[in-house]
Amino acid sequence: MADIDLLITGATVVSSQGRRPAHVAVRDGRVLTLDGADLSAARTIDATGLLLLPGGVDTHVHLMDPGSTDREDFPSGTRAAAVSGVTTIIEHSHGRPVRTVADLQEKAAYLRGRSNVDFALAAHAWPGDTAAVAALRQAGAAFFKVFTCTTHGIPGHDAAALHAHLRASAEAGAVSLIHAEDESLTAAAETLLRSAERHDPGIIPEWRNRDAEVVAAAVTALLVRRTGAQAAVAHVSHPEVARYIAAERGRGARLHAETCPQYLLLREDEVHAHGAFRKFTPPARARHEADEAALWELLRDGGLTHISSDHAPSTAAQKTSGDIWDVHFGLPGLDSTMAVLLSAAARGMISYEDIARLYSETPARIYGLWPRKGRIAPGADADLVLVDPTAKWTLRNADVFSKAGWTPYDGKEMTGRAVATYSRGRLISEHGKPADERTGQIIAPGGPAA
Repeated sequence: MADIDLLITGATVVSSQGRRPAHVAVRDGRVLTLDGADLSAARTIDATGLLLLPGGVDTHVHLMDPGSTDREDFPSGTRAAAVSGVTTIIEHSHGRPVRTVADLQEKAAYLRGRSNVDFALAAHAWPGDTAAVAALRQAGAAFFKVFTCTTHGIPGHDAAALHAHLRASAEAGAVSLIHAEDESLTAAAETLLRSAERHDPGIIPEWRNRDAEVVAAAVTALLVRRTGAQAAVAHVSHPEVARYIAAERGRGARLHAETCPQYLLLREDEVHAHGAFRKFTPPARARHEADEAALWELLRDGGLTHISSDHAPSTAAQKTSGDIWDVHFGLPGLDSTMAVLLSAAARGMISYEDIARLYSETPARIYGLWPRKGRIAPGADADLVLVDPTAKWTLRNADVFSKAGWTPYDGKEMTGRAVATYSRGRLISEHGKPADERTGQIIAPGGPAA
């Protein structure tokens, strides 16, 4: 068959169900077969000794575009995604929130030709504006970002407002991603810290404290169950939070628990040495190896359902240009999340099958991108990442493609690396160099490219 565009031979294909040797044939941007050994193609890649994973589906990404493009934009952020092995993102930025169908359409039009990977767009839930939910869902919003505390200029939902939003989203068939911190507790902590004239980095875990996250997550989980909505709790930072979510899931809640690498690798006390470079919210909670081990176990057993980067970068200059109270929250993560997971698999903390489940299959299913995204199977988009599981290398600030120009894992020794990334069968990165051709398409959940 001369109409095969790409044939990858000799790879070990990884899914959540296991591994198998395969010869993956791609035609017209889709996987044609995993048994294409006898086919000829326009381009054939010998992948002997390499793993072939579904491209990463990172569903919690902030590229600040349009908005604060001095921090990040789509070209730079999606270069980072492509090099790391991420082929699909869901993006929302707080500087210019999407509240209406017109906002969504305007942003989608602006972003055409600005992305190296496929992407969907999320909307923002606004307290009291439940009428917008159905229309935005119908227009293709991938999810609604909901805050339970006023953060990044977005107003928080109290329990009543959250209940109303979840009822509306249940009726519309929409999914919500909920930032869970109780506003009364964070506000009370801020008042005490400011009255004490505290300006040291130690304010971060005291201000955005564990009780605030636990209380908001517990209330969120209960309301998700009682309304019949579907939602994910964002950036779960500690096993205690995950337990409240799991309890309501066990009672029937359609509830997912997202975590991020910073909660697996960074410690709470690092804020004292690194200051604003550890200012993100919720902050790192791990105090000892047992906390980290418990989170890895929750990833393995499904208590934490999926991984995202929560990529929210600022440059080093921006992180050091003001008081700890005022500098931006957030960390860069698109450059490093897949690398962290691959290295964890090499160390036996998780399996490669877990990576396929946590960073491709499950997020694609939650947000309506499955079966087109998140798998290597006939009919799926040929979003593929070839991985050398034995490659040893070091994460360094100098190698970051994000505009941030730094990583919280600078100097960390890694094992396993993406050596080539394909989006719909098109090579978008090879050996750490992006093709940078802006071929990413806008994806509507459950539907074709817009």
